[in-house]
Amino acid sequence: MTSPTASASQPSAAPTSADVVIVGGAAIGSSIACHIAADPAFKGRVVVVEKDPTYQFSASALSAASIRQQYSSAVNIRISLYGVQFLRRIGELLAVGDDRPEIGLVEGGYLYLASPEGEAALRANNALQAAEGADIVLFERDALAARFPWLAADDLACGTWGRSGEGWFDGWGLMQAFRKKARSLGVAYVDGTVSGIDRDGARVTGVRLADGSRIACGALVNAAGASGGRQVAAMAGVAIPVHSRKRFVFSFTCKGPVENAPLVIDTTGAWFRPEGRRGPEGQLFIGSAGPTAGMPDPDSDEFEVDWGFFEETIWPALATRVPAFEEIRPGRAWAGHYDMNLFDHNAILGRAGGIDNFYLANGFSGHGLQQAPAVGRGLAELILHGRYLTLDLSDMSFDRIAANRPVLERNVI
Repeated sequence: MTSPTASASQPSAAPTSADVVIVGGAAIGSSIACHIAADPAFKGRVVVVEKDPTYQFSASALSAASIRQQYSSAVNIRISLYGVQFLRRIGELLAVGDDRPEIGLVEGGYLYLASPEGEAALRANNALQAAEGADIVLFERDALAARFPWLAADDLACGTWGRSGEGWFDGWGLMQAFRKKARSLGVAYVDGTVSGIDRDGARVTGVRLADGSRIACGALVNAAGASGGRQVAAMAGVAIPVHSRKRFVFSFTCKGPVENAPLVIDTTGAWFRPEGRRGPEGQLFIGSAGPTAGMPDPDSDEFEVDWGFFEETIWPALATRVPAFEEIRPGRAWAGHYDMNLFDHNAILGRAGGIDNFYLANGFSGHGLQQAPAVGRGLAELILHGRYLTLDLSDMSFDRIAANRPVLERNVI
């Protein structure tokens, strides 16, 4: 991307038409807008419609903001390999004049742990990751215990650790960097809620907003996220299996030594990582887990934290794996939402079936922030050039749902 010559700081008044309208202006929507506007082939106008200009309830703001290559599907590995290269160069790629964004990328790695029952799957995933060029080390049990002495490893078979290219970062900073860069390239942001989509046969012709205004468009992108992605798709007559599922993040301090900890995924599905600072009460960590088998996981649009889930499910699992966590002091906690694709836990990207100019970027299932750089570039290429040029994302197409052809991702946290 090239540096801009001007920037804007206030939301634009709603225009009446645009070449591309994007519904949803958090990390995914702003990355798509940014990449479209930066493409030398594009000479038109991009408008982003965002219903919550504070972004305080967006997944981009509430995410634990991590990146990994330890996936079970090749396309996800490639997306994150591209993503970490982008994050390493974000100060250059998303600079606005002399302002170079900083997101505090820490390449501390992910550590996936396997029991004897899960060993074969972990080894198969590791072989695929290595074949794709990811820097993932496989530790046998004894080597695992030696490398991470604070870990209770007697019941483990092996583990895999990202030596480079995996870690965590400031997700809010990434979203704001994409947004600021997009605005500097002429993208207009409109505060509003889409209430309807107009179609003429196989084409979308415009979006209607709740305030009564209308924006005609040449192409429409649905990047509305957990709070509205499925509803926006339905307005155009498209059904996507994306649901808003609540997840928690809990912080806690630990006095005992847990040095050089990566982001650890236990065999139970519970995870934790260091938050990067040590206070008078000890080292700060954050952690959580998804629902275990048999637990209800209903659609949700509220943000109440269930402390019982931490005390009854997460803490016991983490304390069993890391004895130093037997005595902790809980801190703050928050809830956010995954836009969960219940079909195969992978994003739905590209043209919606039967509509030539309606594009989807939905159902990231907790992976949206780390996939924003590759998805933004890929969707921009597809919209402007009719095909993917940099990284082939066609495995994530909407067509796979109609054909009942899932791209299963088994490593979902």
